[in-house]
Amino acid sequence: MAAGKDCVKVAIRVRPFNKRERDAGSRCVVSMSANTITIQDPRSSQARRTFTFDYAFWSHSGYVRNRDGLFVPEESGGRYADQATVFNDLGQGILENALQGYNATLLAYGQTGSGKSYSMVGYGPNKGLVPTLCQRLFQAVKANQDTCQCQVLFSMLEIYNEQVIDLLSKGGRSPAGLRVREEQQRGFYVEGLRRVPCDSAAQVEQLMEQGTRTRTTATTHMNANSSRSHMLIIAQLKQIFSKENITKQSNINLVDLAGSERQRCSGPEADRLKEGTAINVSLTTLGNVISSLADAALGKKVVHIPYRDSVLTKLLQSALGGNSRTVMIATLSPSDICYEESLSTLRYAERAKRIQNKAVVNESPTERLVKELKAENAKLQLRLSRLGQDARKEEESKELRRLLSHNEMQIKAIQTLWEQHLQEALRDWQTQYATITQERRMMQMHPYILNVNEDPQLSGVIKLFIQEGDWDIGLSEGSSRTITIKGLGIQERHAVFTNEERRVSLTPVSGSKVMVNGLPISQRTELQHLDRLILGSSSTYLFVGFPCERGADDWSRYDYDYFQSELAAAAGIHIPSLCEEQSPGEPSAGLDQTDPSLLAVFYDYIKLIPMVTEANQMSQELNKGVEFKLEIKNLAMSDCRGRDLEKDIAVRVTSLENKQVWMWSKVKFINRKFLMEEVYQQHQMTATSGSSTSGGGGRNQGGVGDRLPLPRDRDPFWDPLEPLHLGSAHLWLQSLAFRIPLEEQVEVLGSEGTEEAILQAQLLPCSPMGLPLGEEDILIDPTELLGKRLDFQLFLEQCCGLRWLKEAKNRGVQIGFRVYDCPQTFYTPAVWHNVNPVLEQRLHFTAMRTSQDLLNYLQSSALVLELWGLQEGCADMVSPMEGLRMTPEGSFIIDKASAPDPSVNLRSAVRALHQELEQMRSANAALRKENNALREQLNNRGSESARTRAERERDRDRERKGSVRPSCDAELARALKVFYHSMTSVRAQLQRLRRHRPSEEADLLGLRLFVDEQSRLLRDFGEQLEQSVTALKQDVAAIVRRKRERSGIWS
Repeated sequence: MAAGKDCVKVAIRVRPFNKRERDAGSRCVVSMSANTITIQDPRSSQARRTFTFDYAFWSHSGYVRNRDGLFVPEESGGRYADQATVFNDLGQGILENALQGYNATLLAYGQTGSGKSYSMVGYGPNKGLVPTLCQRLFQAVKANQDTCQCQVLFSMLEIYNEQVIDLLSKGGRSPAGLRVREEQQRGFYVEGLRRVPCDSAAQVEQLMEQGTRTRTTATTHMNANSSRSHMLIIAQLKQIFSKENITKQSNINLVDLAGSERQRCSGPEADRLKEGTAINVSLTTLGNVISSLADAALGKKVVHIPYRDSVLTKLLQSALGGNSRTVMIATLSPSDICYEESLSTLRYAERAKRIQNKAVVNESPTERLVKELKAENAKLQLRLSRLGQDARKEEESKELRRLLSHNEMQIKAIQTLWEQHLQEALRDWQTQYATITQERRMMQMHPYILNVNEDPQLSGVIKLFIQEGDWDIGLSEGSSRTITIKGLGIQERHAVFTNEERRVSLTPVSGSKVMVNGLPISQRTELQHLDRLILGSSSTYLFVGFPCERGADDWSRYDYDYFQSELAAAAGIHIPSLCEEQSPGEPSAGLDQTDPSLLAVFYDYIKLIPMVTEANQMSQELNKGVEFKLEIKNLAMSDCRGRDLEKDIAVRVTSLENKQVWMWSKVKFINRKFLMEEVYQQHQMTATSGSSTSGGGGRNQGGVGDRLPLPRDRDPFWDPLEPLHLGSAHLWLQSLAFRIPLEEQVEVLGSEGTEEAILQAQLLPCSPMGLPLGEEDILIDPTELLGKRLDFQLFLEQCCGLRWLKEAKNRGVQIGFRVYDCPQTFYTPAVWHNVNPVLEQRLHFTAMRTSQDLLNYLQSSALVLELWGLQEGCADMVSPMEGLRMTPEGSFIIDKASAPDPSVNLRSAVRALHQELEQMRSANAALRKENNALREQLNNRGSESARTRAERERDRDRERKGSVRPSCDAELARALKVFYHSMTSVRAQLQRLRRHRPSEEADLLGLRLFVDEQSRLLRDFGEQLEQSVTALKQDVAAIVRRKRERSGIWS
């Protein structure tokens, strides 16, 4: 059959908000009209992108759950696309193509959690494309059994880290996985992949359950993340039409691709080690293949299509640009917090729809042989009949009959081979069915533990029953009373389950890690129905009690996130605590009012908890001597205006031997975690081969792996040392707007609110030559600075009580800060080996023309003094001088070089006119008074008393103008200076109140003591504030009183 060009069909499906997105108050940024998708950038209402695809399914809203548990449209004919709609548009076409003899492929693409697995497999009664397709396939086989004989072979495999795992294999898996081979006729194929004959949808469903169980076990054993693995289901359909002597053979490839999210890493977060390594190779190569094929479809010259660069693209070569009819379903979240990934998915899908395949109907070589044998038999029969008419030659007749019999035996052997395979598969299926029946029977008799996995598809697959008596649980497989589990941190004999008198208890073995409901246990603990167990680093199980204890509880709420939330709560990290950090002194907000950014940080935190635990376990087993700890970055920190900084997750990495510390971003840690897994798996394989060679058993904790250490530059547990941000202090600049000097002791607070040090600092208004200003230079109205030059000095005197130095003496510190529009950061010289280092750093800054913007900055901002930690081998931070401007006196210019602000000039001119007008009014008044005096003199002709009064009046005017106002201004400036300094201590007391919280472990007595201490602090705070305000009132009242005494003008 001639091949025609057939483009890849692409469908988009938009899922509902998940729990995280609902909690975060997410906004929908995706809209759909017919087959057109529009996505809006949440940061800009004008930035929109529109895409058009072959199919578009809106599954975000407009649905209800009916009595059968199916999600269906709220209204008949509603826009909601349910599972049946998706199958009718996509699955039905795949089935029809397969029945016609074409290869057919369905690819599911999207970020983790976007709905790929729901669309492909489904949950509960809402069956996805794969089970529905298999069910319809066998319905078609049954309907056509009179016209053709059908054979269905089922395979299931997983690709993780460029290794192929047979999920239906009977024997143990190869450590290196199965090999991918290439033949001219078959193309790329997996050598040794088990293909199971099937004759019913129930058998396929059972095989899928078996494959899922194998996938779950392999994920736990290999410490792999299922969201980074690809799953391929291959159904091979062979249709033999006896009458027409035609055989059609097609492969149905159903591919659930790994999560498409990419860990973006750039700038200061860029990792020196290659990101993702082999784990990301398949998806990266798939993207390159799709881009190359899309370019070729547009007529661009493409030299090479990189099919051979990854295992996945080798196996999908026929599906992409080859002999297959292919459909891609791309799933995405409509949430604003997933905008970047959703846009990336849409772009990916847009490229894929340009790919052109060349599909042909396939004919099996084996069936051609049967056809050729039958044709040869027909010729032999014809020759035998002719021999009969010619009186038959005996010898020739015998030879023809022998050939005829041989051909018939070959045909029979070929045809009976399928029956044998089918019978063998049926026997396996019956064995599996008996095992499932036995498992269901035991579920009604005994308590058990149920696995809980990050991937919901893999949860609830493994059930480990706890029968009467004592049962060891761990790696050991030797005893008949042992429950064998595998995973990071699992000991040979990890713990003991005891089932006595219808009570189940769990006793950890010494040195093993066991947690119940988020808390570690070290002694025998009685378990209750639906208790949560964590064994080792991250093997999570739900305890299901005796049948009589099981009610109508909703087990689904105990998902993987629930387990991690309990661990976070035990560490003091939960939503209320984050809200308290954000808004001290305010009542805790409910979940619905919580800042979405805080919820995103919380969910990131619980996502990384198991990864950090696993990294610590791998470090321990590989003898790396490195400890990882989760921290919330900027939890208690603010910017120069006092606004909360954006929260994020960071991982603190500490070398236990020499106390060296690194701080990794979330992105960097996730990348390193995958690299650590590769190193750990190689170590495990080396240790296993070493043990088998030496005849030893058990686990090798480090001997073999230690003999071949990784070079430092390739070791994911190590990094070059860099300066570490320890915390920051705020030195408020408001006093500079009044030209009042400020001397403060400010607290340097760490990321989580811990006190890292006390910093003594001064802000000193000065002359251009650096001389301090006097009290007469203090301003009452800051706007008097506008358009004028402003000089001040920052004096960093000493840093006291450095926590960084208390932990290790071989460390140093530097202070860094930026001022207004200065393009560079200033750093103090490094000081080492001193808990209370003297800094003695004085810097002179100048604003050539004080603008309104600078004045606003001074009145509302603080100088953020950042404390940086240095370690031996770490380079000091240097202040770059590029771009800095300096005055002839040697001070740093902080304002930008620009043309004078016309508004400032106008305001100055208006102010000058007002002053001139006041002077003219005063002069006019004086002249009037003098005229009156002269008039009186003329009238009285030499009256001495009138002259005396006039002179006295003039003296009084001069006194008013010359002495009253300056003395009052100076007194008011002094009063403001005293008040400003007193308010500094009041602000410090307020900061102490904000940070004062009870201990997490505090008992009733401890809480009472906390309440007493809190009351004392509040009383002191109130007294200080009242004293400061009262003193200011008294000073101002005294100044006003003196003014009234000296003059009647000010009232």
